[in-house]
Order: sequence, then structure tokens, then C-alpha cells
Amino acid sequence: MPGGLVLVSTPIGNLGDMTARGIAALRGADLVLCEDTRVARRLLSAFGIVARLSALHEHNEERRIPALLAALEAGRRVALISDAGTPVLSDPGFRLVRAAVAAGLPVSAVPGPSAALMALTISGLPPSPFLFLGFPPPRAAARRAAFARVAGWERAGLRASLVWHEAPHRLAATLADLAAAFGTREAAVARELTKRFEEVRRGTLAALAAHYREAEARGEVTLVVGPAAPEAAEVSPAGIEARLKAALAGGMSVKEAVAAVAGETGAKRREVYAAALALKGGA
Repeated sequence: MPGGLVLVSTPIGNLGDMTARGIAALRGADLVLCEDTRVARRLLSAFGIVARLSALHEHNEERRIPALLAALEAGRRVALISDAGTPVLSDPGFRLVRAAVAAGLPVSAVPGPSAALMALTISGLPPSPFLFLGFPPPRAAARRAAFARVAGWERAGLRASLVWHEAPHRLAATLADLAAAFGTREAAVARELTKRFEEVRRGTLAALAAHYREAEARGEVTLVVGPAAPEAAEVSPAGIEARLKAALAGGMSVKEAVAAVAGETGAKRREVYAAALALKGGA
């Protein structure tokens, strides 16, 4: 392993996915930075790796950077891993990488497992372009505001599959908020990837939200939402009516359906509400 900082991807569940280069990089490191030393020690032990471990997380990363840069400047070999998957993506390390790059120090990576990429490629949704957005905010109001911003980007022209990670206990609520923001969009829930109980469930956001309201989700979860339709920015009354019918048939309330269709199409909320009331009255 050469001197410098190397980002080493680690398994997201199945130890068989650890690469030979990753094992060699960890064995050759003078220091292995990790989120949780207990998790990292179990991983290294599985491959017979003995290494000096040191925790690097969101609470100490900034203050540790000067000493780590000094170690790198002295020619030390420093590896960075996360608890699982590719470092820096939704995990600590970005500030250290940025500081090392700014200091002109070598930064490299050993590629490997990534839950976001795996979920995207097996979702059956368009893989390119895609936008990875990490974890949604945990609080409902902030989460809905974040989804509304993305819906605004789509009204401005964004056409990409959207990828999020989510905690299992928030999955049902997040899917409901996604349905309210993006309407009758195709999506996939990828759970426990590479593990014994791996599951990929595909369907509309409304159908997935209804399923996980009843079925408790467990394990690591990645969400993939298909891109907005090209015509989403400008929709006829008939198109709005069709979207409302689909949303209501998927189990949404009138209020949820109106919010979803208005967010998806950019139509005025009062006009969508009037169309929904007309539909309900006709029914």
C-alpha cells in the first residue's frame, strides 16, 4: 500500500464481497480510520487483519484533521472505512478527503460494495442519470420540505432516478411523504441487500406506502424513485384527473392525492382540489 489516504469499501452485509485489494490495503495501513471501532474490529478479525484502529465520526472529524494531515505528510499509510459500503457516501470522511486534496496529499480508493448503486441497478428503474440524496431528514416537516425542494427541481427540468437511504422504522412515513410529493411514481424498496433476507419490492409510491404501513420493515433500507415524466411540467385537465384517479385508487385520501398531484405536475393546488372533489362527487 502506498503512502497517503486510501478509502476502502467494505461489505454491506455479505463478507464474501470484501475484495482482495481491500484486504491488502487494510493489512498495509499504519492506521485504519473507522466510524465505530467495535464494528471495524469484527470485520478485520474475520479476515485475520491486525491493524491500529481509530474512530473518525461526525463529532470528532474536524478537530482530528490537522494531526491526520501531519501523519500523511510524514508518509504514513492511512485507510478510511465506514461501517459498511463505500466511505464518505452518507458517512464521515468528506472533510478529511477535502483537506488532504487541498494539501496536495495522495488520495486514492479501493472500490467495492455500495447499497445505493446496488439498489439502483436492480430496481428496474432508469439507472442514468441518477441523484443520490443520502438520508432524508428524520423529522416529518423537514423531510416534506426536502421532498418539495426536489419536486421543484423536477418542475425546473430535472429528470433523474432518485436514491435515498432510510431507517426501517421511518420507512412507511417516508414513503407516504414521497407519494405526497411525487405522486404516482414508480419506485423500489431494497432491503437487507446481500444478506439472507434480501428483498426488493417494486410498485408505485402509494402502493409501497400502503404495504409498509402494514408490514414492519427491518434492516438496512435503500429507496429508489423513478424519474419524472417529461410532460410532468405541463399537464392537461385530463392528465390531472388520471393522476388523481390513480392516487385515490392507490389508497390515498383526497388531501394526500391533491398534494401528490399538485407537487408532481406543478398545477395550482386549488384547481387540483376542485378536480378531486368533482371526481369524488361523480363517484
